[in-house]
Amino acid sequence: MLSYTVYSEAGGVGKTSLTANLAVAHARAGLDVLVVPLDPQDGDLSRLLGVDDDRADGDADNLVRHMVQSPRGEFEDLIRTAEGVDIIPEHNMLSDLSDFLDREQKQAETLGDAYNIYAQLQRVLQDAGVADHYDVLICDPPATESDHLYNAIYATRNLVIPVEPSAKGQASVEGLEELATNFAGQLNIEVGVLGAVPNGVKNTSDQKEMIDEIAFSTPEVIGDRTSLLEGSWKQQCSAFRYVQKYRDRQRDYEIETLAQLDRIARYLEEQAGIEAPNPPEPGTLEVAV
Repeated sequence: MLSYTVYSEAGGVGKTSLTANLAVAHARAGLDVLVVPLDPQDGDLSRLLGVDDDRADGDADNLVRHMVQSPRGEFEDLIRTAEGVDIIPEHNMLSDLSDFLDREQKQAETLGDAYNIYAQLQRVLQDAGVADHYDVLICDPPATESDHLYNAIYATRNLVIPVEPSAKGQASVEGLEELATNFAGQLNIEVGVLGAVPNGVKNTSDQKEMIDEIAFSTPEVIGDRTSLLEGSWKQQCSAFRYVQKYRDRQRDYEIETLAQLDRIARYLEEQAGIEAPNPPEPGTLEVAV
């Protein structure tokens, strides 16, 4: 299974949009995809793909309940599907995840049991047999160091980094490399970086220089597509569906952006030795998922 966390500590770099669109790109190629978004804020992946109906329902079962071993149903019942992608929708209880995990740890210590706060998402996914049912697992944590992030990294062991083409963005990439190294050392796991995706690029000389200095593989460099991404958020869909359903005409530069997303998905699949059964011609819109 290909598993990765899309993360950047810099906000506003299109992290959630990249996650959603890569998930759809994997699904377009015939792969079974599960996305686990973990952002407690409202502008999240569940909102983008229109599966956040129960976010504020205090009686609804949700991922946090499963992580603290107090579920109200089966894991499979949490799953919603949009554009061929299975999603575990975010819930407001994510805001209190750290408090819940801390209580569980204290209870375990009182009983003399070992408890790893950062391994609880992995436990839930393993118990549900996710690796047996899916080809791709993607996590989308908030853009802050938190138990949400650490659980995502512990479960996936790989990072994909959206990069802002600026000095601030370069600093965040360097900080993330240090974070991954430190986290791997603390928990005795290997954490890899599958690639970095510069986006919002306007091809200035300074931006080109910064991109050349990125220490990780950059399979594609995506230009400034503010209109495309804002339109996707407005219509609550991926960029693929937005161009196909809501644009009055096809714009070549947007089709090329979709092709880039397809190519990034194929690149990431290759890193895990996964061969998609039906990869479309990059950017082709007439693909059923």
